[in-house]
Amino acid sequence: MTTETSSETTAATESTALHEFAARIPKTDLHCHLIGTVRASTFADLAAKAGLVLPEDPEMIFANISSVMRDFTPYENARIPIVEDYSLDPSGDRYSLFQASEWVMQALTEAEDLTRITYEAFEAAHRTSNTRHLELFIDDVPPALKELGYAGCIEAYAEGIRQAERDFGMSGRLIVGIDRSKDGAYAVRRVQQILNAPHEYVVGIGLDNLETAGPPERFEAAYQLAGRGGLKRTAHSSEHAPVAVNTITCLDVLGCDRIDHGYFVMEDDAVIARMREDQVPFTGIFTTSRRSWRPWRRASIKAMVDAGLNVILASDDPGMFPTTLANEYRIAVDDLGLDRAWLRKSALAGVDACWLPEPEKAALKASMTAEIDALEQELFGA
Repeated sequence: MTTETSSETTAATESTALHEFAARIPKTDLHCHLIGTVRASTFADLAAKAGLVLPEDPEMIFANISSVMRDFTPYENARIPIVEDYSLDPSGDRYSLFQASEWVMQALTEAEDLTRITYEAFEAAHRTSNTRHLELFIDDVPPALKELGYAGCIEAYAEGIRQAERDFGMSGRLIVGIDRSKDGAYAVRRVQQILNAPHEYVVGIGLDNLETAGPPERFEAAYQLAGRGGLKRTAHSSEHAPVAVNTITCLDVLGCDRIDHGYFVMEDDAVIARMREDQVPFTGIFTTSRRSWRPWRRASIKAMVDAGLNVILASDDPGMFPTTLANEYRIAVDDLGLDRAWLRKSALAGVDACWLPEPEKAALKASMTAEIDALEQELFGA
């Protein structure tokens, strides 16, 4: 064997080991929308039971989810260019993520449905990605379950988590989503609803929907109420609006503990410096329903990592994109060239940023650290 051939063999072996490491490393997922985890087959079952009329088979709907954006004018001067390339989009009918999510919500007609989709979210995370802790965003009460109410829905979700904890040895928590397309009064009512019916699995709130639909300052009263009530806080920020200032507002006005997405913080050097200094946790996802944005997402996350920001990989809407958390780790290796030291750092940073009680967090970090140590010894001999 020549020296060149030997080097190629060694490189291939190391690449294989790194891919296995990315797949098997224990993970946390801190940014995952429950409705976005629903399997197409489960959606088909639920839609049939509910008598929901759909334009085509649920498998085809999910395969053709693509939230197309036509106006790139606001992004023309972005530091990291967004290329107007629709080659990743399906050629036939397209369905937005919001439309698909609305149909899934309409298909939920019994408390058992909520328990099922919650359990399946944990099952998929465990089976595909070795996820050890999962925090799920939940939406308003589904239309057909108004009589069950907020508290009844929470208990149905919680039963799914309990079953997953028993079957998979995982931990989990719920984050109540605040729809930013609605007004501040709605957000206050939503937070008060949580405080009026406290539950051990409900740990915080998150501001979601398109960032351009509602600026963060609209929700100051709701977020301050949540903080006084002991709830953790996060928000989708600097994801759609091409500005870094929204993230500053989320931190300084809303009191957020971490930031979801945050890619446009790279527009402002002073903000970058602060995010690096404070090591603000950002949950980043390479895969998005705006398929033409996927290359930009990867370039942006790479820039965040290169700038020393605290990026923690997540899955967002894995059933609908589709992706898995393990796939997001694989993209970090293949497309961004990140090494196992970074994967390890990001995985453990997820524990630090999670919303478990401190004793449980410490136990999770010790367990994951020991498992990662053993995995590195097995795959790399060090």
